[in-house]
Amino acid sequence: MSKNILTTLVDRQAAKYGQRAAYASLIDGKWVDESWTEMQRKIHNAAAAFELLGIEECQMFAVFSANRYEVIISDFAAFANRAVSVSIYSTSSPEQVKYILNDSRSKLIFVGAQAQYDTVMEVINDCPELKHVISYDNTINMDKCPVNALTFESLLKLGETADDSCRQAVADRTARATDADIATLIYTSGTTGEPKGAILPHSCYDAAMRIHHQRLTMLSDNDTSVCFLPLSHIFEKAWTFFCFYMGMKVHFNNDPREIQSTLRDIHPTCMCSVPRFWEKVYTGINDKVARMPWFKRLLVKRALVVGYRRNIKYKRLGLKVPAWLEREYQWFDRKVFDPVRKVIGIDRGNIFPTAGAPLSTGIVKFLHSIGVNIVIGYGLSETTATVSCFPQEGWIPGSVGTNMPEVQVRIGANNEIQVKGPTITTGYFNKEKESRQAFTEDGWFRTGDAGLFDEEGALVLTERIKDLFKTSNGKYIAPQLLESRLGEDMYIEQVAVIGDRRKYVTAIIIPAFEALKEYARQKKIAFKNNADLIRNTDIRGMIEARIEALQKDCAAFEKIKKFTLLPHEFTIEKGELTNTLKLRRPVINRRYAKIIEAMYA
Repeated sequence: MSKNILTTLVDRQAAKYGQRAAYASLIDGKWVDESWTEMQRKIHNAAAAFELLGIEECQMFAVFSANRYEVIISDFAAFANRAVSVSIYSTSSPEQVKYILNDSRSKLIFVGAQAQYDTVMEVINDCPELKHVISYDNTINMDKCPVNALTFESLLKLGETADDSCRQAVADRTARATDADIATLIYTSGTTGEPKGAILPHSCYDAAMRIHHQRLTMLSDNDTSVCFLPLSHIFEKAWTFFCFYMGMKVHFNNDPREIQSTLRDIHPTCMCSVPRFWEKVYTGINDKVARMPWFKRLLVKRALVVGYRRNIKYKRLGLKVPAWLEREYQWFDRKVFDPVRKVIGIDRGNIFPTAGAPLSTGIVKFLHSIGVNIVIGYGLSETTATVSCFPQEGWIPGSVGTNMPEVQVRIGANNEIQVKGPTITTGYFNKEKESRQAFTEDGWFRTGDAGLFDEEGALVLTERIKDLFKTSNGKYIAPQLLESRLGEDMYIEQVAVIGDRRKYVTAIIIPAFEALKEYARQKKIAFKNNADLIRNTDIRGMIEARIEALQKDCAAFEKIKKFTLLPHEFTIEKGELTNTLKLRRPVINRRYAKIIEAMYA
């Protein structure tokens, strides 16, 4: 039998846990559990069906779907067959889907909903290798599909019919699996240029499971997690694999817009997320506090002081909390913090790993002060997610933590963070030149991120090197840091900082319109739509004052001097954001060129 962790993981866990729930999905408004034994049965049947459909060893197939438990079943069935799972974001455009299908030479694609199926139909005639389309959703209309089309339910039924020779063929493949086999191709978002498929062999995942178990000692099979970020993103995929490795129950949140409802239903102990989620939590709490009577606001203010002292000054450093402070904190925790956490659904929280973009130090301290254990980390698709994260004690505000076990980090030329270790990609699929360029001559992976180590040995991420720009006065600007700082504000939803080779820094800002509408009603400002709001001089003045306050600690050359408000968000569909919600700066610069020029007129 293969020694790869993921290849045989579910068989081992089914033997250990049996009828205990492995995961849950929302079906007709109710959370429905499925056991480890049932998960194992579905994986074996799906694996047998792959054999019957002619999926060969080391062959690739694509998964084009929002989060569903079936995605994980497909992945583990692939591992049993020594096949390779290729992730495609559910929001990808037809061109992106066509590119990935052809680049990976996928013979089969899973689609999650009608929208993904329709996208595949747009490009299928340009994808000659594609032979099978399988829908997770039974209601998808798959009429006139030019290749073999069936539902996932039908796939499992096909697997049930497999005879002993078919199942033995799968078992033989499983036994031949090695740690050099490719487990997944994770395509980068492509902020510039075409996406690249990062090759992650089983050895990368084996190491990732092992080192996370060593670092995250506070976790056990008593924890529960919500699968919230896209499973096509390495952060969520690797985290979900780790949850199953630890024996945790995973709840699959199918729609990101429903995450608040899911949290209130489940009250998980863990969930990985991106900074924007916590920025919204932060602004939502502050908005509620601002509406409280004055005496309650004073109570909250005192509670935050106590929470900061106890959790940042003592617990963070592993120091014994003075008895008087602990008593005061426990009172505020019962009366103030726990009710807040319960409303959000995170009152049972153990850890909440967070990565993908900078999260302001102020928000990190605030969340820890109210008893939310945010664990900031740093990683990439090419590093099987985590390079570094907060340790349990001694974490440094403003950093992305310390190296994971077995992962080496150094600062190279231009302050570039460079990484070496067992979780690093072996290169990019079909891209020899880019694979060579991704590594230094002595074998360190170039992350493209700039950073430094502070005096305590914590890694501090400063900027994406390619995002850094220089004003015409020769001053370097790190736009993500400014964007993160402005993201703290309850009236600001999105920010794109501009200024490359310009005299000063400007920004395009999309307000948080629901909060802005409430402000307008309170101030009796008449409006019919978003455009009316952003044209109002009082509102512009209010936002300008808030921007200035947020920048008070910045150097003069760093400050945003002018800004333009837009009445609509940046979107993935318009190409302004990647599938991981990063700004596509070249697209924004082109699309809003006239607006940008006006700020420099």
